[in-house]
Amino acid sequence: QVQLVESGGGSVQAGGSLKLSCVASADTFSRYCMGWFRQAPGKEREGVAGIYLGGGSIHYAASVKDRFIISQDNTRNTLYLEMNSLKPEDTAMYYCAARLPYGRASLCDPMTYEYSYWGQGTQVTVSS
Repeated sequence: QVQLVESGGGSVQAGGSLKLSCVASADTFSRYCMGWFRQAPGKEREGVAGIYLGGGSIHYAASVKDRFIISQDNTRNTLYLEMNSLKPEDTAMYYCAARLPYGRASLCDPMTYEYSYWGQGTQVTVSS
Protein backbone atom coordinates (compact mmCIF):
# COMPACT_ATOMS: atom_id res chain seq x y z
CA GLN A 1 0.00 0.00 0.00
CA VAL A 2 1.26 3.45 -0.92
CA GLN A 3 0.01 6.65 0.69
CA LEU A 4 0.36 9.90 -1.18
CA VAL A 5 -0.05 13.45 0.13
CA GLU A 6 -0.08 16.41 -2.23
CA SER A 7 0.56 20.06 -1.41
CA GLY A 8 1.36 23.30 -3.17
CA GLY A 9 -1.88 24.12 -4.93
CA GLY A 10 -3.38 27.58 -4.87
CA SER A 11 -4.64 30.48 -6.92
CA VAL A 12 -2.49 32.30 -9.43
CA GLN A 13 -2.95 34.66 -12.34
CA ALA A 14 -2.44 33.53 -15.90
CA GLY A 15 1.23 33.43 -16.77
CA GLY A 16 2.23 32.63 -13.21
CA SER A 17 3.83 29.54 -11.72
CA LEU A 18 3.13 26.99 -9.02
CA LYS A 19 5.05 23.97 -7.78
CA LEU A 20 3.16 20.95 -6.49
CA SER A 21 4.70 18.37 -4.17
CA CYS A 22 3.68 14.80 -3.40
CA VAL A 23 5.19 12.83 -0.54
CA ALA A 24 4.94 9.05 -0.84
CA SER A 25 5.04 6.52 1.96
CA ALA A 26 6.32 3.74 -0.27
CA ASP A 27 9.14 1.40 0.57
CA THR A 28 11.79 1.45 -2.17
CA PHE A 29 10.44 4.63 -3.72
CA SER A 30 12.48 4.20 -6.90
CA ARG A 31 10.60 1.01 -7.86
CA TYR A 32 7.51 2.98 -8.77
CA CYS A 33 6.06 5.06 -11.55
CA MET A 34 4.57 8.28 -10.26
CA GLY A 35 2.38 10.68 -12.10
CA TRP A 36 0.20 13.76 -11.97
CA PHE A 37 -3.38 13.80 -13.12
CA ARG A 38 -5.97 16.57 -13.12
CA GLN A 39 -9.71 16.86 -13.27
CA ALA A 40 -11.57 20.03 -14.08
CA PRO A 41 -15.26 20.46 -13.19
CA GLY A 42 -17.43 18.64 -15.67
CA LYS A 43 -14.48 16.99 -17.38
CA GLU A 44 -12.87 13.58 -17.22
CA ARG A 45 -9.66 13.05 -15.33
CA GLU A 46 -6.61 13.32 -17.57
CA GLY A 47 -2.98 12.41 -17.24
CA VAL A 48 -0.59 15.35 -17.12
CA ALA A 49 2.89 13.93 -16.54
CA GLY A 50 4.49 10.69 -15.43
CA ILE A 51 7.94 9.48 -14.50
CA TYR A 52 9.66 6.20 -13.76
CA LEU A 53 11.45 6.85 -10.48
CA GLY A 54 14.16 4.36 -11.38
CA GLY A 55 15.21 6.74 -14.15
CA GLY A 56 14.95 7.15 -17.91
CA SER A 57 11.25 7.56 -18.68
CA ILE A 58 9.27 10.80 -18.54
CA HIS A 59 5.94 11.49 -20.21
CA TYR A 60 4.00 14.73 -20.69
CA ALA A 61 0.59 15.52 -22.07
CA ALA A 62 0.81 17.66 -25.20
CA SER A 63 -1.15 20.43 -23.47
CA VAL A 64 1.53 20.92 -20.79
CA LYS A 65 4.74 19.96 -22.56
CA ASP A 66 7.31 22.78 -22.44
CA ARG A 67 5.39 24.45 -19.57
CA PHE A 68 5.34 21.79 -16.83
CA ILE A 69 8.30 19.89 -15.39
CA ILE A 70 7.99 16.66 -13.41
CA SER A 71 10.85 15.78 -11.10
CA GLN A 72 11.70 13.63 -8.11
CA ASP A 73 13.75 13.63 -4.95
CA ASN A 74 14.31 10.01 -4.02
CA THR A 75 15.98 10.98 -0.75
CA ARG A 76 12.74 12.63 0.36
CA ASN A 77 10.30 10.22 -1.34
CA THR A 78 8.87 13.29 -3.05
CA LEU A 79 7.51 13.98 -6.50
CA TYR A 80 7.19 17.50 -7.88
CA LEU A 81 5.31 19.22 -10.66
CA GLU A 82 6.62 22.65 -11.57
CA MET A 83 3.95 24.47 -13.53
CA ASN A 84 4.94 27.55 -15.52
CA SER A 85 3.09 29.87 -17.89
CA LEU A 86 -0.16 28.77 -16.33
CA LYS A 87 -3.38 29.23 -18.28
CA PRO A 88 -6.99 29.40 -17.09
CA GLU A 89 -7.55 26.02 -18.74
CA ASP A 90 -5.03 24.51 -16.31
CA THR A 91 -7.55 25.09 -13.52
CA ALA A 92 -8.35 21.72 -11.96
CA MET A 93 -7.91 19.45 -9.00
CA TYR A 94 -4.46 17.91 -9.35
CA TYR A 95 -3.82 14.40 -8.12
CA CYS A 96 -0.60 12.55 -7.46
CA ALA A 97 -0.66 8.84 -8.25
CA ALA A 98 1.65 5.83 -8.22
CA ARG A 99 1.86 2.38 -9.75
CA LEU A 100 4.38 -0.38 -10.24
CA PRO A 101 5.79 -0.68 -13.77
CA TYR A 102 6.30 -4.46 -13.69
CA GLY A 103 9.56 -4.11 -15.62
CA ARG A 104 8.11 -1.85 -18.31
CA ALA A 105 8.87 1.84 -17.87
CA SER A 106 6.39 2.59 -20.65
CA LEU A 107 3.60 1.74 -18.19
CA CYS A 108 4.47 4.99 -16.39
CA ASP A 109 2.70 6.96 -19.14
CA PRO A 110 -0.34 8.40 -17.33
CA MET A 111 -1.96 9.43 -20.60
CA THR A 112 -2.20 5.77 -21.56
CA TYR A 113 -2.10 3.52 -18.49
CA GLU A 114 -4.02 3.38 -15.24
CA TYR A 115 -2.44 4.10 -11.89
CA SER A 116 -3.12 2.21 -8.69
CA TYR A 117 -2.60 4.54 -5.74
CA TRP A 118 -3.98 8.04 -5.38
CA GLY A 119 -3.62 11.12 -3.23
CA GLN A 120 -6.48 13.33 -2.12
CA GLY A 121 -5.71 16.11 -4.57
CA THR A 122 -4.74 19.76 -4.43
CA GLN A 123 -6.68 22.54 -6.15
CA VAL A 124 -5.05 24.78 -8.74
CA THR A 125 -6.99 27.83 -9.91
CA VAL A 126 -5.67 30.09 -12.67
CA SER A 127 -7.46 33.37 -13.25
CA SER A 128 -7.32 35.41 -16.44
